[in-house]
Amino acid sequence: MKVINESTGKKVDPPRNLAERLLDFGAEVVKLTEGLPNTIAGKRIGDQLLRSGTSVGANYEEAQAAESRKDFIHKLQLALKELRETHYWLRLLGKADIVKSERLTSIQDESEQLKAILSKAVITAKKNK
Repeated sequence: MKVINESTGKKVDPPRNLAERLLDFGAEVVKLTEGLPNTIAGKRIGDQLLRSGTSVGANYEEAQAAESRKDFIHKLQLALKELRETHYWLRLLGKADIVKSERLTSIQDESEQLKAILSKAVITAKKNK
């Protein structure tokens, strides 16, 4: 269902919440790793990518049920750390020509956007401590 952007008057997709974006990101990581070649590099990088890429959303969800402000910040930082690692593995897949860069463009762009959002969330949470 599209909504009207008040500033432009155009129909656009409604904004998704961060938890849903992280879940979608994790699903894309799963799909990508399932398609990696059955080589030593494909298996090793795939394993690392799958672990880090799917833990981002899990750590964010844990932050939502944090026991304290300090715990909340820590869990957000863990999510950001895992996202940074995921972004590294995505870049490595492209650099090593294991996956075509066209296949990686969208997921790398999303990882950059999510890194920016989580970085800002960590800064804000620390500031409001």
